Amino acid sequence: MWSYPNHVNGPFNMYSYFIGSNPPTSVNPTPIFPKISKSAFLSPFTCIIGDVTIRRNTFVAPFVSVRADEGTPFHIGRNCNLQDGVILHGLKNKQLEVDQKKYSIYIADEVSCAHGALIHGPCQIDRNVFIGFKAIVYHAHVGEGSFIASEAVVTGGVTVKPGSFVPPGAHIDSQQKADSLSPVPKDEVEFAKEVQRVNQEFPAAYSILFGKNKCTCGLSC
Repeated sequence: MWSYPNHVNGPFNMYSYFIGSNPPTSVNPTPIFPKISKSAFLSPFTCIIGDVTIRRNTFVAPFVSVRADEGTPFHIGRNCNLQDGVILHGLKNKQLEVDQKKYSIYIADEVSCAHGALIHGPCQIDRNVFIGFKAIVYHAHVGEGSFIASEAVVTGGVTVKPGSFVPPGAHIDSQQKADSLSPVPKDEVEFAKEVQRVNQEFPAAYSILFGKNKCTCGLSC
């Protein structure tokens, strides 16, 4: 029969993450605290720093680093998932404009960032994009519904048109390469949809597991 450390009956809950304002520096002198929806879920061992907005029902997995201490601000939309080991960071004074506002990183709704992906500003990720395992997006605009496969790199100021497929390991660093990309294959479209479906259940489910937002009745609401 299995037992838990120190004979604990149930999950051993060390629920620890860091959320804080950016440290004041010459690059970013004004400390700003993150703005995170109550329905988003931050897993243990995540780090969120600076002018970061995280919208409702977004899932942030363990060991994610979202660090707006240099490039800033960051926006992460609704129903996104940042999976284990994802990193977000940005360069100072490098921004792009979305809806007449400037951002270092803008991630729209229902974006999936798979394990180990690196998203580095300045960049814009539009709705329903899938970014694969250990992929890199830096200084780029990725159009709606695109699929960036495992270990691919998208950079060089390119704009990836909506519905484009970046193959595994590809290096898209010129507009010519970006314009030559094929549409996302049907099986990858279905895979991305299933990743979204599963991860949209996680914020509520993990909130119950970790006892977040409990009512006086003792149940998670």
